[in-house]
Amino acid sequence: MACPLAWLGLVLGHDLIGPVWVVPAALLVTLHSSLHHELLHGHPTASRRLNEALGFPALGLFVPYRRFRALHIAHHRDERLTDPYDDPESWYLSADAWQRTGPVTRALLRLNATLAGRVTVGPALALAGFWRSELRLVRADAPGVRRAWCVHALALVPVLCALGVAGVPVLFYAAVVACPAMSVLMVRTFVEHRAAPAVAERTCVVEAGALASLLFLNNNLHAVHHREPWRCWFELPARWRATRAQVLAENGANHVADGYAGVARRWLLRGREPVVHPFPHSPR
Repeated sequence: MACPLAWLGLVLGHDLIGPVWVVPAALLVTLHSSLHHELLHGHPTASRRLNEALGFPALGLFVPYRRFRALHIAHHRDERLTDPYDDPESWYLSADAWQRTGPVTRALLRLNATLAGRVTVGPALALAGFWRSELRLVRADAPGVRRAWCVHALALVPVLCALGVAGVPVLFYAAVVACPAMSVLMVRTFVEHRAAPAVAERTCVVEAGALASLLFLNNNLHAVHHREPWRCWFELPARWRATRAQVLAENGANHVADGYAGVARRWLLRGREPVVHPFPHSPR
C-alpha cells in the first residue's frame, strides 16, 4: 500500500511540489509495475485474489493486471523463450511477419532494437501490438479476457478520481508519467533475453546499482529469476551470489557486470539483436 499512497500524495500535492513531481511519480509507477510482477508470481501471499487486490489500483493505466499475469506466466515456458509465436513477451518477428511489414514499420523496429529506440518508440510499439492482440481476443470471446478488461476498468476508477480531484488531465498524466514509467521498464526488458540454441543462454543477468535494483525488485538478476521463479525479489541477490559461477556457466556468460550504464554504452545506438528471429519457427 505504501507505493499507491506515495503516488496519491504526489498527485494531490503536485501544485506544491512543482513540475518535478512527474519524475518521482513515474518512478513509483515503475516500482508498482515491478510489484505486479511479484504479485503474479505468488508473493507475498499464496492467494491469487489477495495478491491482485494488493496490486490495486491501475497506476500504469495501460495493461490489465490479469492479462499481464496470464501472458507473463506463458512467457515462463523457458523452452519457448524468444519464440515469436509462443513467447508473448518476445520482441522478435518471424520471417513471415517481417515480409508482411511495410518500410516505415521496419524502420521503427530496427530503431527499437537499440536502447535509445526501445525507450522512445518501444512503449508505443508494445502497446499497439498488445491492444491489437487483445481486441482480437475480445472479439473472439477468449476465456477470461473480457473479464480482465472489466476488472481493469474498475482498477482505473480510483486513479481517474485522484487525477480529477487534483486537476491533473488524464492525457497529461499518460504522457508524462505512465509512458515514461514504461520507458524505464523497457531499459530492463531490453537486455533480458536473446535468441540462443541453448535455453539457459537466452536469459541475462545485469548487475545493477541500488536504485535500478530497487525499481526492478532485483529482476535485473533475470537468469536467477527464471531458474527459480518462486523466489521472492529480496532472495535473488543472495541466490545470485551463491550460484554466480553456475549461472554464468549455464547461460554462456550472458552477463552485464557494469549495470545499465554498461548496457547503454554497448547498445544505446546499436542494435543488440536482429529484428527477425534467427532460428526457424513454425506457427503453433
